[in-house]
Amino acid sequence: MTLLRSPRNPILTRADIPAVLPDFGDVTSVFNPGAIHDGGRTLLMLRVQSRGRRTALVMAESDDGERFTVHGSPVVFRGVEGAGEKLHHLYDPRLTRIGDTVYVVFAADTETGCKLGVGSTKDFETFDFIGLGSHPDIRNGVLFPEKMGGRFVRLDRPNRSALEGGVTSGDEIWLSTSSDLVEWKPERAVMGGRWHYWDERIGSGPPPVKTRQGWLHLYHGIATHFASVSIYQVGAVLLDLTDPSKVLARSWNNILEPRELYELMGQVPNVVFPGGMVVERRDADGFALPESRVLVYYGAADSCVGLASTTVGELLGACDGPA
Repeated sequence: MTLLRSPRNPILTRADIPAVLPDFGDVTSVFNPGAIHDGGRTLLMLRVQSRGRRTALVMAESDDGERFTVHGSPVVFRGVEGAGEKLHHLYDPRLTRIGDTVYVVFAADTETGCKLGVGSTKDFETFDFIGLGSHPDIRNGVLFPEKMGGRFVRLDRPNRSALEGGVTSGDEIWLSTSSDLVEWKPERAVMGGRWHYWDERIGSGPPPVKTRQGWLHLYHGIATHFASVSIYQVGAVLLDLTDPSKVLARSWNNILEPRELYELMGQVPNVVFPGGMVVERRDADGFALPESRVLVYYGAADSCVGLASTTVGELLGACDGPA
């Protein structure tokens, strides 16, 4: 098994969330966190849901990456009121450091569908809103931790398939670029779902990690061919360093699937959804070391937060098949 669950799982539940807003005193769930390492501490940006199904983003921090203290107030993006349209929910954040700035890419529910917004912070206390892209109905956006050709680079998932119940999903991950983090140009498809297998529909997980072998990226795959319910799982893919639209290798099998009770039962059953990944060691050039420990933070059944660990080398080894 490539990913080993923490014996403390679930590491965060609704019981750990303080009253961050007046109607968040008895929350329904906490899940799908973004994660980043900062100055010896691990920070999570949590998706917290109230009993009224309102959403708040809340920070949590830890000295050991496993035992977290949740902050008592929500993340507020200064300037978000200038987004140009009503934002009903901000959720599923992904955190990427570029230089001295940490960028937050988040999904935003609007009257015209799901869009991807971007915010930034330097100190995890003050957050600024950068903008909301105009691309119609899109999710699962993650920034690469460096520019390429002078442009920001993002993986995302256009929602083009209508599902039962009126929501939309997608079965392709795309590479997009931008000069300002607001307007994005879709460049090309990176990978698609593999129908009849574990990853029929797909979407990006945590931001890619740079290794000597390529960009290491975790994604979620959804098996939809079971009559009972869709099953969310985790896979790994290796992308070319100079052209990350090129897949070098991809895991044949999932590397984490719902097995524990907290993953099988909840708001949305049978879900493990990776959103944050922390790599502890890099070489002098910034490449993740194969022996480095990796901590993966994931939402379980849209209800709580799980933690699983592995190494960079094991994740690279899991990329054992073609695109």
